[in-house]
Amino acid sequence: MPSTAFQDCYPDDFAHCYGCGKNNEHGHHLKSYWDGDTTVARFTPQPYHTGGVPGNVYGGLIASLLDCHGAGSAAAAACKAEGREMGSAPPMRFVTASLKVDYLRPTPIDGELEVRGEIVEVKPRKVTVSLSLSAHGEVCARGHMIAVRLPDSAAGQQ
Repeated sequence: MPSTAFQDCYPDDFAHCYGCGKNNEHGHHLKSYWDGDTTVARFTPQPYHTGGVPGNVYGGLIASLLDCHGAGSAAAAACKAEGREMGSAPPMRFVTASLKVDYLRPTPIDGELEVRGEIVEVKPRKVTVSLSLSAHGEVCARGHMIAVRLPDSAAGQQ
């Protein structure tokens, strides 16, 4: 895996996201990378990420991880499609237009979670990403995201 996460290429004024912003001291600091033709991120939940069922992760955390990994994956895929490096000017920033999450089974809190993304479609202003979240090698949740590109004027270029 490359040493620079997608999210670390975001301009500082767009690096404050609770889920993945490097400049949010209280956030999750999710880091996403290419792994062949798919994307991957890993996250270790803490005891306070518990949900309504003891020993399992809160569903909102799962949605948050899928959301941030999906948006980062969309930006990376769009850059790749244009033959650009992440972080090149103007920066490409994507936001979630739609996120559907299917919770397949309880997600254990006692270990690292793996989030994977498969790029389904890249268009100039929209990227579709299929997502999964696994614990202990079992898929616990699946997601489907449509991410839209922010205009360059809103993505850090003034």
